[in-house]
Amino acid sequence: MEYIMSKRICGMLLAILCIALLTGCDMGKKTDLENTEPESQKVELVVWGAEEDAELMNQIIESFQIEYQGEADFQILFEVQGESQCKDALIGGLEDGADVFTFADDQLNALAAAGALDPIENADEVRSRNLSSAVEAATVNNQLYAYPLTADNGYFLYYNKQYITDGQAKTLDGILEAAAASGKLFTMDWSSAWYVYSFFGNTGLQVGLNDDGITNYCTWNQADGEIRGIDIAKAMLRIAGNPGFASCTDEEFLNGVKDGSVIAGVSGVWNAVAVKEAWGENAGAAKLPTYSCRGSQVQMASFSGCKLIGVNAYSDHPKWASRLAEWITNEENQRLRFEMRGQGPSNIAVADSEEVRQSPAIAALLEQSEFSQLQRVGGKFWDPVSKFAGNMAAGNPSGQDLQEQLNEMAEGVSAR
Repeated sequence: MEYIMSKRICGMLLAILCIALLTGCDMGKKTDLENTEPESQKVELVVWGAEEDAELMNQIIESFQIEYQGEADFQILFEVQGESQCKDALIGGLEDGADVFTFADDQLNALAAAGALDPIENADEVRSRNLSSAVEAATVNNQLYAYPLTADNGYFLYYNKQYITDGQAKTLDGILEAAAASGKLFTMDWSSAWYVYSFFGNTGLQVGLNDDGITNYCTWNQADGEIRGIDIAKAMLRIAGNPGFASCTDEEFLNGVKDGSVIAGVSGVWNAVAVKEAWGENAGAAKLPTYSCRGSQVQMASFSGCKLIGVNAYSDHPKWASRLAEWITNEENQRLRFEMRGQGPSNIAVADSEEVRQSPAIAALLEQSEFSQLQRVGGKFWDPVSKFAGNMAAGNPSGQDLQEQLNEMAEGVSAR
């Protein structure tokens, strides 16, 4: 009997010992798992944008890192890259390019064709938040490839009300008369084909992309019809010969505004804050004026467009890059962009806000939108038009036949 009891006691002690050992093993494993939890993922991102946006973008990047702190170890760097040259810089080395970048919408087709952009995953959500024109600008073959950022990449008239009345601002003749009378200038950049489109775009003459999405068609040299190419060329020569006109770059326009030599000019919302600071309560903005052509007044046209945010398809952190792109373009940050940079939002809620609707520059842009179209031209559009307009701005110093110059321009634009 004693032997049996001893045996049972030993068995019980052995069982207790085993349970203790097993419990100890489990506790040891749990401690090991706790000690080996993965550290926060290191996320390095490069963002490209305009030099003028540096302060704004760094502020947005900082708020993004605060919003997602603890979810990753962020190292986000903003680098200056001109929006108009973004495509060339990116396609030159996709794997070395920025993860997130700002670019003008006319570069979208080429970026998508080069595989630099993937379709946006939550496209319906993005579409619902943005103006239809901005969504269209970010779309290729019904696929959304970028996040709309602004809907203001166009141009209109700035004028100083101290010298030019609202009535005079309606016609280029009135503006030039006021400028010449006061010994001041109206400026427009004829070295840029983007602005030169103004004279041709509302005349029935055509320019645009062929079905291949690369080459152009152009009838700006048309020799018959209500308005011919030569009529526009003659009108441009008359404007160039007026003492109140000067062909100036956008930078030169702004310098003239600041030093008082320029009292009107064609530019965009990116100069709204600087113009207001220089002219104060005399700062006026309106749609582009009409100009005299073949005995009638023709409403000047404009290219329109949007700034977009793209996500590099070759990014090492595509999900975080997409999150950042959405953050840059969300309602709060588009409102901040308007407040700091005066740029017109693509976000519906911000665009409909009282602050935006009361902006003279945005109001002028919206007024001009009736006479604008999305910029959709191939790469061979720019140089021939700039060359032709440069000759007109200089007064046609070579004396070359105008129709010959128009033919050369149209052939260059349409070259395969």
